Amino acid sequence: MYAVIKTGGKQYRVSEGDTLKVEKLDAEQGSTIDFEEVLMVADGDDIKIGAPVVEGSKVSATIEEHGRGKKIEIIKFKRRKHHMKRMGHRQAYTKLKITGINAG
Repeated sequence: MYAVIKTGGKQYRVSEGDTLKVEKLDAEQGSTIDFEEVLMVADGDDIKIGAPVVEGSKVSATIEEHGRGKKIEIIKFKRRKHHMKRMGHRQAYTKLKITGINAG
């Protein structure tokens, strides 16, 4: 059984027991969170596709940790103009463990 959920402007295909990193969520570590925006639920040959969401379905997850990703280096360079600009960015994330899928 798997589901497709939407969070942080992205879509993720999840199954029970999966761990994934999503955009940072405002919740404490160890707490449980429910995703109501379930776009699709599949259980073998039984597939429910929402328009836009599947009514009455939800995906439960436990927050394992919050963190920041690997640093991304940004370099802007213009030749022969004495111009070089260096920047960096580290995206914040939340690591989730999927505990249950309710098809509704």
